[in-house]
Amino acid sequence: MHSLPARAAKAVRGANMLIRALVVTASVVCGDETPLRVGPGPKTRKRYLLVACTDLFTCYFLGDRSLDSFRKFVFADLGDGGTVLVHDRYANYDAMPGVLHQLCTQHLLRDLEDCAQAYPDAVWPGQAAEALRSLIHAANVCRDKGLSAVPASDMAADLRLFRNAVRVGLSEVRRVPGANRKQETGRCLLECLDKREDDVLRFTTDLRIPPTSNQAERDLRPSKTQQKISGRLRSETATRHRYAIRGYLDTARKHELAVMNVIRDAITGNTWMPALPA
Repeated sequence: MHSLPARAAKAVRGANMLIRALVVTASVVCGDETPLRVGPGPKTRKRYLLVACTDLFTCYFLGDRSLDSFRKFVFADLGDGGTVLVHDRYANYDAMPGVLHQLCTQHLLRDLEDCAQAYPDAVWPGQAAEALRSLIHAANVCRDKGLSAVPASDMAADLRLFRNAVRVGLSEVRRVPGANRKQETGRCLLECLDKREDDVLRFTTDLRIPPTSNQAERDLRPSKTQQKISGRLRSETATRHRYAIRGYLDTARKHELAVMNVIRDAITGNTWMPALPA
């Protein structure tokens, strides 16, 4: 039993290489990261589990939050095809060359809620959040209708409310002068909403793009649950084996396959391989 994870990870290595390639060539990829405690005893080392996924494929990488780790993972290869990367505004995603960005609107809405609490008398946080929710709803409705983008006429009013809220916020929450000065709550968010509007609202111009990185968060959730229960993973080698297997099984599950059958077949030499796109 002790050697079984290593055997399984080796058995699915070829499939994982194909899954990685399919993620790299996808038009839209969701990315996220979460901390993991890895190693024995009190000197447990804090690492980060990175995920890149689509609605059909998942791959993981154990590293840290450094730019070097992000470059070693699939993110650095996405720009070759103009991929849209959906993420949570962590700066390393912006350093990936050639990719387009969709900033996770769920994270933006949480930040706007923080602003509403910080400025209880201000109108702009609630107005911006409500307008953004309306734009997400419009995108969902248009997607269900089979459209490729939200018509300009359907989003004009909400877009105007969103932009006006950002302008008012910028006028009320002034930038603190000086290099490297800590800014007031919401100032950096408002500058992002203003200067990166295309990255905030890209989901309205191409309905293949989800407005949130929820897919990546869902793929990472079991790792968070496991850590809450056991507290840590015993070694980096075992952890890498674990998530090599996990990426393979998550991909199989997304293809509606029975994971117990899939891993049994892999260990016995009949590894399932995802089909290449037509």
